[in-house]
Amino acid sequence: MIDFGQTGLSLFPVGFGGIPLQRNTEEEAAEIVARAVEQGINFFDSARAYTDSEHKIGLGIKGKRDKVVLATKTMARTAAEMAEDIEISLRQFGTDYIDLYQCHNVRSEEELQTLLSSKGGLESLVLAQRAGKIGHIGITGHRPELLLKALKEFPFTSVQFPYNYLEQENKAELIGLARELRLGIIIMKPLAGGAIREAEPALRFLLAQRLGVVIPGMDRLVQVEQNARLARDIRPLTPEETEGLNRDIAGLGQDFCRRCEYCQPCPAGINITNMFLFEGYYSRYDLHQWAKERYEASTVKASACTKCGQCEDKCPYSLPIREKLEKVHELLG
Repeated sequence: MIDFGQTGLSLFPVGFGGIPLQRNTEEEAAEIVARAVEQGINFFDSARAYTDSEHKIGLGIKGKRDKVVLATKTMARTAAEMAEDIEISLRQFGTDYIDLYQCHNVRSEEELQTLLSSKGGLESLVLAQRAGKIGHIGITGHRPELLLKALKEFPFTSVQFPYNYLEQENKAELIGLARELRLGIIIMKPLAGGAIREAEPALRFLLAQRLGVVIPGMDRLVQVEQNARLARDIRPLTPEETEGLNRDIAGLGQDFCRRCEYCQPCPAGINITNMFLFEGYYSRYDLHQWAKERYEASTVKASACTKCGQCEDKCPYSLPIREKLEKVHELLG
């Protein structure tokens, strides 16, 4: 178990990332979440933006609420919006208390200042904390320099950011400040949004550093059991495993989709992350027929892009999504 900053919470080293549960039925999700609790996983992270993920986690923890630490987050920035989302989250989880409520994906100085301002979202979070509805207040984001500024301007309890074998650059100062302030650290995107194929060594690389709780997304029982096993037996990578990871990421570079899904929803109805997933299977794993069949079965294909650019405005990695969608259709269409 690890200490989660100065919260007094003790967490299993691997937590449960709630994004993929959107793909499961309620029955499947409840079984997966319940199995995670049985395996010792006690930190569950969701978000208002993850459609029914909070609800499905709530189904899985029925009768087990005292065994888990619930975390969620919202893109709300004003006090009114934040207060509304807190109440929705409580109802969705089926609980009267959420251990950690986070400001989700703070992307700009303007958003941060709105949160900090009078009638900003943090005002409602503090009031909810005083009312006993939430325990701690955290922040998440993809921009280290903005998170550094936020941690200096408000006494957040935790910070969540992407960190993995591929994306280690520009994180040292943020990690250092979080440790200095004794904050809980949540490592998201441990597999770079699914881009890293060698899942086991990639997770072990992070667990061996003991930075904080690592939250891979899970939507299958086998993932739950494998991830829990890794957390119970934390070992450094062997030279051979390190070499395997290096081979895995050698061809990725930086111009790839992390499947964070912040580009969604697309006004044209394109499932952008799926388009890039199919392209990845075609290009990186040589599953040509599989990728083409799934692309053809898509209700809305990459060719439906209207070039509106909304996806690129929302992408935290500044990817040329419109150009990449054109290439997807050229390859798979």
